[in-house]
Amino acid sequence: MLKFIRTHLASKLFLSYVVVVLVGVLVLVSAASLSVPAAFERHLSQMSDMMGNSQSMEMDLFTNYSVAVSEAVSLAAIAALIAAVLASFFISRQVVTPIQRMMKLSHRIAEGEYEERLRIPGRLQSDQVDELDQLALSFNQMAEKLEKTENMRRQLIGDVTHELRTPLTAVKGYLEGLMDGVLTANPETYQQIHTEINRLQRLVNDLQELSQVESGAFQLEFTTISPANIMETIQRNFEYQFDEHNLKLELEIEPDLPKILVDKDRIIQVLTNLVGNALQYTPGGGRVLIKVHREKSNLLFSVSDTGIGISAEQLPNIFNRFYRTDKSRTRASGGSGIGLTIARALVNTHLGRIWAESDGEGKGSTFSFLIPIHK
Repeated sequence: MLKFIRTHLASKLFLSYVVVVLVGVLVLVSAASLSVPAAFERHLSQMSDMMGNSQSMEMDLFTNYSVAVSEAVSLAAIAALIAAVLASFFISRQVVTPIQRMMKLSHRIAEGEYEERLRIPGRLQSDQVDELDQLALSFNQMAEKLEKTENMRRQLIGDVTHELRTPLTAVKGYLEGLMDGVLTANPETYQQIHTEINRLQRLVNDLQELSQVESGAFQLEFTTISPANIMETIQRNFEYQFDEHNLKLELEIEPDLPKILVDKDRIIQVLTNLVGNALQYTPGGGRVLIKVHREKSNLLFSVSDTGIGISAEQLPNIFNRFYRTDKSRTRASGGSGIGLTIARALVNTHLGRIWAESDGEGKGSTFSFLIPIHK
């Protein structure tokens, strides 16, 4: 099938050049046939005025002139046709060959060989870039994105499998212990099983929410709200937990901030995730500061802590699924590992941007996100 398509494309392109040449030759011959008699009569009349009238001489001259013109035009047309056919053949090959390579590579990519790429000439870096070079570049970009998506899919499957295996193994161990009589059927054992099942349920719920957020399969309910209202809600929700962990929670709100048009619940969810992480990774006696102030046409929310901090090599991966900076923490204490991924997706749906900063391990960290101010 591919061979037929390549042959058909090359034939059509080659024939298109030949047709153009034939049309040009036809126009040349027709124009010569129509213009030669008038031009001959005009020039002959000027000669007759000077040399006298001779009808037979005119006919001979006209016949010889017509034959000469026809012969010259015919030879020129044949030469032009041969040159055009050869040029059309080589030019069509220049166009068809990269398209054939592209079709061949697209077939490989369709079969799962995402590492395939088209060779791009060095002139692509200069100003002399034609449409085929641009097409090759776009093709490589598409292949690169497909490869990246496939790698993310494989990684996601592996991560989810790993995350599910841990609680499932624990539940299976408890049940086998109960069946063998190794464990006692007491409230503590059942509580451990219930805890592991809750972990599974949280993970499944988080994965479902992440899927909905990243695919846009949810509705945002925009309302106009003041930033102070959002901050007060966060403070009220976390006040007891911070007291329990002997941590200070401080708010810093710039006065006279404009209201913003957002989905209140989603923005509170983002801040809840960031503040919850700060609470979890900040030792007792530490401090968490939540700030909001205006930055040009945006509102900047930030959550700073005096916790374990993040190393420079970990910062680029902090928003990836299932990524944790502290590998020593258990899955139970470390959450599902996709909270920051959900937070990034929610901020993106508000046309904002989120990022993390840290001076290094043990020096705390700051998570910030921008929300546009809609006037």
